[in-house]
Amino acid sequence: MLNYSKLCWVICLTLPFRVSVDAAPAVVSSIASSDLIEYETQPEPIRQMIDQALSLTTRSLKYQYGSNSPDNAGMDCSGTVQFTLKSLGVEDVPRSSHTIYDWAKDKGDLTSTSGVTSIEEPVFEALKPGDLLFWEGTYDTGDRDPPISHVMIYLGRLKGDGKGVMFGASDGRHYRGKRINGVSVFDWRVPPPESSSKFVGYGPVPGLIDESDLVDEESSDSGKKGLGGLKSVLEKVFKKPETSSQ
Repeated sequence: MLNYSKLCWVICLTLPFRVSVDAAPAVVSSIASSDLIEYETQPEPIRQMIDQALSLTTRSLKYQYGSNSPDNAGMDCSGTVQFTLKSLGVEDVPRSSHTIYDWAKDKGDLTSTSGVTSIEEPVFEALKPGDLLFWEGTYDTGDRDPPISHVMIYLGRLKGDGKGVMFGASDGRHYRGKRINGVSVFDWRVPPPESSSKFVGYGPVPGLIDESDLVDEESSDSGKKGLGGLKSVLEKVFKKPETSSQ
């Protein structure tokens, strides 16, 4: 015979717990683009990506597994990256962290960081603002190969303390001592040796920057510097002698 009193007691204990988990509020942090050391020297597409990313950190979006739209009041890690890049016109961004990894590896220049346990290691000397960051082992991915489980975007270093920051979504990572739940900025760090998760690689977003534009921009800058140098020399050659005054 069904014990209704016991059933009611179980439901009363279970439902509030599930509701509190599902309704966990967003806890996020944000910064301004001008807070980043490298921001002004970045190509325009990278500055646009940083601006778009940081605008999302001001919307109090929680971590929402399975979501790739802020209209759902939150997004997961790969959904956040996909939404950010698609809003910049990068249309072929895959949906999951491991497919984004395969996409970046196949189309871009992905740097492998297998075995790293510190952001001070030489392999990170080529890390640039706007690069995609990849982890494995942050949760059980079954027989996925490689077991990529997390993705974020590197933003650069803060003027205030010189330390790196990254952008994405998480329900447990930190920013300057605060535990985050949502779409936010985070401390740039890699897992320590004893962690079950590993940082496995980084690289540029495929198709975001036209390399020919960078070449043209560098040539233009070089030309301006050359003209400036020539102007300086001519000014010295044809400079009128100064007259002394008593």
